[in-house]
Amino acid sequence: MEVYAAGFDPSNLRPRVGLLIAGIGMNAADSMAAIKILPGGISLAVSPYAGDVTGLLAVARLNEHEYLLSLPMEPQGFPLNDPDNRIALMTSLSPADNLQRLHAALARLTGYVGVTNAYGPMRGERLSGMAAQFDTVLEDVAHRGLLFADARTGQPPLPHLWSRSVDIVLDDGNIDAGVLDRRLNALTHLALDKGSALGLVLLPRPVALDRVAAWTNTLAAKGVTLVPVSALMLSAPQQESEK
Repeated sequence: MEVYAAGFDPSNLRPRVGLLIAGIGMNAADSMAAIKILPGGISLAVSPYAGDVTGLLAVARLNEHEYLLSLPMEPQGFPLNDPDNRIALMTSLSPADNLQRLHAALARLTGYVGVTNAYGPMRGERLSGMAAQFDTVLEDVAHRGLLFADARTGQPPLPHLWSRSVDIVLDDGNIDAGVLDRRLNALTHLALDKGSALGLVLLPRPVALDRVAAWTNTLAAKGVTLVPVSALMLSAPQQESEK
């Protein structure tokens, strides 16, 4: 987390807002547009099973984007929503088998600051909601010094590692420019009210990139600072046995 986190000015005491763009690598043109159009404070979530993303990630680093690795996990609505159960972490598998799949995904890329259960339009709710399975994943991720950005809204900090759940999923459901603008405005006001806020874009579609880019240009005037996801992480809560 510390080695690959994007820089920001910690002396800036303004409210902070972060945004994670998932689905990077699934569509080359949209992914490159996200990297080049959006400012470096925006973080990216990269699919481990995209094609060769070496060049894409090199451009991301040049444009000062930090990135996370997306972990395919069993979502709500499976099997209609299928993260590819040949490679995804599944509730029907043993924790040991899921660890093997986790390690295979982690080995696909390098240079990531952490991981997330945002995998394109899916958020791994079923696997993440099964404590016996999810805890094993979190322990392994923590051992590697990685953060976890939880794509499920309103979740408390996770055990074992630095984490943060998203506050608003901006492109959930049917969207247009007006819907995106209203949700981005809500994200800004949440940061102003609470001191920080984290948003998630599930896929880097052109309309989402256009509205996000316009929104980032308004933040300074509203007294809000755009920061990378790593700047919003919360430390793991102490376990009961440690209190």
